Amino acid sequence: MAQAVGRFLLGTSQTTGFGLMLLGRAFWWLRAAWRRHDDILRQMHFCGVQSLLVTLIVAVFTGMILGLQAGIELSRFQQQAMIGRLVAATMCREMGPFMTGLILAACVGSAMAAELGTMKVSEEIDALEVMSVNPYMYLVMPRVLALTVMCPILTCLSDLIGIAGGSVVGRYRLGVAYNVYWEEARYILDLKDVYTGLFKAMVFGTVIAAVGCTQGM
Repeated sequence: MAQAVGRFLLGTSQTTGFGLMLLGRAFWWLRAAWRRHDDILRQMHFCGVQSLLVTLIVAVFTGMILGLQAGIELSRFQQQAMIGRLVAATMCREMGPFMTGLILAACVGSAMAAELGTMKVSEEIDALEVMSVNPYMYLVMPRVLALTVMCPILTCLSDLIGIAGGSVVGRYRLGVAYNVYWEEARYILDLKDVYTGLFKAMVFGTVIAAVGCTQGM
C-alpha cells in the first residue's frame, strides 16, 4: 500500500511539474507569436469555428432548462417575470464559462492530446528537436494561445444564446413577454458579471490547452 501511494504521488508530482514547465515555456515563447501567426490562426479556427455549433447547441438548451426550472418555481409566487434576471446572471457568471469549457475540454483538449501524442510516438517531436526547432514554440504555444483567446469568445456567444433560449421558454411556456424578459436581464447584469465570466473562461482555456498538451507531450 505504501508503495502504491508513493508511486501515485511521484507520478502526480512529475506530471504536474512537467505541465507547469510546459505552460511556462509556452508563455515564454509568446514573444515569437508573430512568427507563428499562421499556426495560431489555424488553431483558433480549429478551437473556435469547428467547436461553435456544438457549443451553441449546448448553450441554448442550458438556457432553456434554466428558464423552465426557475420559471416553474417562481410561478408559484407569481414572479415568473423574474426569470430573465436568473437566467442572465447564471449564464454570464457560471454556466456560460463552465459549459463552454466542458465542451472545449471534450472536443479540443482531447484532440490536442491525441495529435501531440501521435507525433510523440512517431518521433516527429524528436525530429523537430534534431532540426533545432523548439517544439514548445512550434507546437505548444499556438495551441495554448489559441484556446486562451477563443474560449472567452465562445463564452460570449454561449451567454447570449443561452439567455435567448431562456426567453423562448419564458414566452411560450410561462407567458413572459420578450421585452419584459430582456429588460429584467439587462437590469441584473453589470460589467463585473461579464468580466468575471470571461476571466473564468480565459483560465479554463489556458488550463484545458495546458493539460491536453501535457498529456500529448
